[in-house]
Amino acid sequence: MFSNPLNTTNNTIGSLLANVPTFSNLYKWTGTSYQVATMTFGGWDQPAITLNPGEGAFFQANAAFTNTFVGEVLQGNLTNSIPAGYSIRSSQVPQSADVIALGLDPALQAFDNLYKWNGTGYTVYTKTFGGWDPSTPVINVGEAVFLNTASGGKWTRTFSVNN
Repeated sequence: MFSNPLNTTNNTIGSLLANVPTFSNLYKWTGTSYQVATMTFGGWDQPAITLNPGEGAFFQANAAFTNTFVGEVLQGNLTNSIPAGYSIRSSQVPQSADVIALGLDPALQAFDNLYKWNGTGYTVYTKTFGGWDPSTPVINVGEAVFLNTASGGKWTRTFSVNN
């Protein structure tokens, strides 16, 4: 699971992910189903799928590759809406930290879950009245997570590159 950590004038996969191996697939969760794109010999078959900072997707590559994101760091008062139910979200800024430092913790309620892909399955974290079980999750730069919330919320934070 990955995310686009930088904002551009065109946050489409056709612009963000140009040099991926042929027949790789991207799966973006819409809340009810997946938008699916496949890299063909001529490029993405669905190049207009967006991947804005704060969103995330699954990526299945047929070979190892490196992608370099180019853009601007979002700054100021930022809000990432989290719908009730399942959603894929990421930090809107390229910063690696636990969910408390990233400002996600207040957007979630007791018994909401965060699912972090570990390479073979999910590590499930549950927000409790006193913290997180089994531990406080860390979200890395460019990483997305599945959230399952009873009522949704708003992931808000104020960020400046000068701090």
